[in-house]
Amino acid sequence: MELADFDKAANLVALFLSRADELGGAPMLHVKRDGVWQPTSWSDAARQVCLIAQGLRRIGLEPGDRVVIVSENRPEWCLADLAIMAAGCISVPAYTTNTVRDHIHILENSGARAAIVSTPKLAKNLATAIDQTDLCRHLIGMEPLPAHYSAIAHLADWASLLEGDSAAARAEVDTRVAGIGREDLACIIYTSGTGGLPRGVRQHHGMILANIDGAARIIAEDFTWDAAEDRFLSFLPLSHAYEHTGGQFLPIGLGAQIWYAEGLDKLAGNIEEVRPTIMVVVPRLFEVLRARILKQIEKQGETARRLLDWALAAAVRKENGRRRLTDPLLDLVLDRTLRPKVQARFGGRIKALVSGGAPLNPEIGVFFDALGLVLLQGYGQTEAGPVVSCNRLAAGVKMDTVGPPLRAATVRIAADGEICVQGELVMHGYWQNAAASADVLRHDPLLGPGIWLHTGDIGHFDQRGRIMITDRKKDMIVNDKGDNVSPQRIEAMLTLQPEIAQAMVAGDQRPYVVGLIVPDAEWALQWSRDNGEPFDLARLQDLPAFRSAVREAVDRVNADLSVIEKVRQFAFAAEPFSIENEEMTPSLKIRRHKIRARYGERLDGLYKG
Repeated sequence: MELADFDKAANLVALFLSRADELGGAPMLHVKRDGVWQPTSWSDAARQVCLIAQGLRRIGLEPGDRVVIVSENRPEWCLADLAIMAAGCISVPAYTTNTVRDHIHILENSGARAAIVSTPKLAKNLATAIDQTDLCRHLIGMEPLPAHYSAIAHLADWASLLEGDSAAARAEVDTRVAGIGREDLACIIYTSGTGGLPRGVRQHHGMILANIDGAARIIAEDFTWDAAEDRFLSFLPLSHAYEHTGGQFLPIGLGAQIWYAEGLDKLAGNIEEVRPTIMVVVPRLFEVLRARILKQIEKQGETARRLLDWALAAAVRKENGRRRLTDPLLDLVLDRTLRPKVQARFGGRIKALVSGGAPLNPEIGVFFDALGLVLLQGYGQTEAGPVVSCNRLAAGVKMDTVGPPLRAATVRIAADGEICVQGELVMHGYWQNAAASADVLRHDPLLGPGIWLHTGDIGHFDQRGRIMITDRKKDMIVNDKGDNVSPQRIEAMLTLQPEIAQAMVAGDQRPYVVGLIVPDAEWALQWSRDNGEPFDLARLQDLPAFRSAVREAVDRVNADLSVIEKVRQFAFAAEPFSIENEEMTPSLKIRRHKIRARYGERLDGLYKG
């Protein structure tokens, strides 16, 4: 099978249907049910997509209508996504961890007329949100939903959407899809904004097609590509642009298989069972796996530990371009001893592990390279489809870079060092947010003609054309799993509480969010009177009862935050943030770098123990 000509593909549905016609009865999607991996063929997937598309039209959806998807990764997610587009509608992925308020914002901002949800458990928050909005008219369950939801929306089940004549459905879909172009909107993916509420990135068909074109070329040119055998293991949330493009549409473009992991708790076992060839991952997974591998090697005794030390030393020399004459011989030894055991933990067929979504510690990359696993770090953001660049074997993999730009990306560095991107892979703007769109999509005559996406990241090119990221211009927190968290939103909610005057949250490249809190002086004074304590703010902060009272305020805020946003631990600041101590600007914005410099050790301590 030849690599698809993505430049000529009109839209994502047409690409999928052409692949399905070529591959027919070959397996496409796999899910484990009742302890057995069950496949869905390409032809059956195409049949279901067309029937569901017609089912969506049958219940009254029209071209351009937005449809929300709330589901864990499973075959129905992919089928729903494609069917929404095949119906001429716009897909709106939403996180399964969303709170009621998150769902309300997405429903109202997108103007969604329908929502597809996988389980009754996930339907609870979504249905509550639908009940508080007046636009969403249809609620569709992949699994049966409680009948009482019919009071807030028209209920439809998955089976009812699959009714009808499949041949007639395909014919109607083909006619409709022929009118969808690369510039047309495919989906709206919400990403947290620095202003607080998530912003909807308008991803058009050509944007994602250009992205998978660049990624597919890396796989096809740098590795032995076999569509019949290549397997992607999907476990990152499909509501994240990284998995949506890299874990769903890339394998569709390649004609590869998608296997859905049962969850992070069963991921290690699924990897050994599925034996994937490509995995799209976030740095946090590498950190966990590295810790496990180190423990296993430690248990194997002195010989295994010594082999690992030799492997790591050789990998460092390779990274620095200082290979010894004896290193090839060492590689032969490692290839027959240590490396096969580690590679077996990944199924034994891994061609590449592609890391993205958050910065990768170069030491982690060197560690896996030492063990004979190809690790490629990429870079991008939802606003760019989301991949802008990725390491390539041909360009030489260097762990402190994110590789050269993809074929469709023109990348230039602005005068202040900001990374700017141009090309079909750049979004058309944020949904119903012209101000935010104009802030990141703008002209810069020094970069060249046309509109440029200003990424908010600072970097430069190395001598081999690879991008090196050195700083983040924007304040967005990216945790160690690659999730974006808006600190301003959380801080604003904290300071609405009567107990809290000021707050700054942190958590970049960390497992959870922590906070630095300045108690409200008037509230603290009243608390001291009510509890018979002298008013001394520094002394009060050491009292368990005072801390518990502030903790209650934090918990109230946490009740309205998603799992990734919750403030797990907090510390008190020594004094209020002010202009005088340089922790606030004249316009009364907190100066994060100043606060981090002063309280960094205190914040780091919240992750210990």
